[in-house]
Amino acid sequence: MTFEAAQNPSGDTKSLYGGTSARNRRVTVHDIAAAKRRGEKWPMLTAYDAMTASVFDEAGIPVMLVGDSMGNVHLGYETTVPVTLDEMTILSAAVVRGTKRALVVGDLPFGSYQEGPVQALRSATRLVKDAGVGAVKLEGGERSLPQTELLVQAGIPVMSHLGLTPQSVNTLGYRVQGRGDEAAHRLLHDAKSAQAAGAFAVVLELVPAEVAAEITRSLEIPTIGIGAGPGTDAQVLVYTDMVGLTGGKVPRFTKQYANLRQTLGDAAKAFADEVAGGTFPQEEHTFH
Repeated sequence: MTFEAAQNPSGDTKSLYGGTSARNRRVTVHDIAAAKRRGEKWPMLTAYDAMTASVFDEAGIPVMLVGDSMGNVHLGYETTVPVTLDEMTILSAAVVRGTKRALVVGDLPFGSYQEGPVQALRSATRLVKDAGVGAVKLEGGERSLPQTELLVQAGIPVMSHLGLTPQSVNTLGYRVQGRGDEAAHRLLHDAKSAQAAGAFAVVLELVPAEVAAEITRSLEIPTIGIGAGPGTDAQVLVYTDMVGLTGGKVPRFTKQYANLRQTLGDAAKAFADEVAGGTFPQEEHTFH
């Protein structure tokens, strides 16, 4: 029996999303690798709490990222830089508790792995042991290869993050990465290096579509795009952008599938109006 067969004794090879593969167990990195071989595209969403994660799990989202984007959309920071490992551990644990099937990936926040491989292993081990994540994500190409190699050697699956890396916003700014031959070549080199170091997937953020498609064709591991065009193996969105919770201007590459900001605002106003008008609570809401 092959290793993958041992991981999937039912022999079910249907799709990650919309099929029955891994329906009675957690999605694993082996399922992700198999999807790449099948040429299957799949979705990934961010999640930061148990209740939201449970909704996405029931919807069949196979991979959830507890991203350091929590700093912007959940904790009120201006950037992802202030997010701490303590905060990441608490919220990752909540997402794990709220899910039964999804592979939960926890971000290694800024300052938790840049010192080197030993620090990275210590931080990743905490997310695996204390939060229960199935994999971790870290930013950077060649500069993060020693960290990736040690984590993989220790048995911790690693998702790499290339292109726009928000933790480097102070040096990169928020702009498309990989434009021009030299920059595109460097991105491809970083992606291949991450694969060689043992990463099971690569996130490509704010990368020209043609560059992302070329990287996807060149890798055996899947690519996950965000603002990287349709040619990647998977797509990820920050869920608050996807459901319309984010206020103000949203990135061009996002698509709003609902308007929950309006829905929540209307519900809060209706409740407030009824309380102010004395019509809530009524008899059916009252105990005697």
